[in-house]
Amino acid sequence: MFNDASPGTFKKVYIACGRTDLRYGASGLAALVKLKYRLDPYDKGTLFLFCGRRSDRIRGLLWEGDGFLLISKALCNGHFRWPRDSDELRDLSYEQYRLLMSGFTIDRGINPIGIRRKNSTAQTGNL
Repeated sequence: MFNDASPGTFKKVYIACGRTDLRYGASGLAALVKLKYRLDPYDKGTLFLFCGRRSDRIRGLLWEGDGFLLISKALCNGHFRWPRDSDELRDLSYEQYRLLMSGFTIDRGINPIGIRRKNSTAQTGNL
């Protein structure tokens, strides 16, 4: 679902900058959206994305009209380039969302995920 989103899949996409405790469940994340960011977590079609201390996993919260959908994604290799500088909520365009899910930073859109492959450091000297 994260990678297959096309324009129109989500009405809006927000990311919570900084670090979020990913032990929160759907109701905890919904309370965070409502109390800290002062937005309506029950806005149908709005995806809220959160990243924890380890930037190799994200969690998404989506209200579908009859309940919350809690989505988790953990990368096998690499990490998400997540804005860590503040505790604000940013809305993303479809293009920024696509770049983030493809492993690029959303601030500049040019820094790919650092993926470690076997023997790649021996061959190239880089990660």
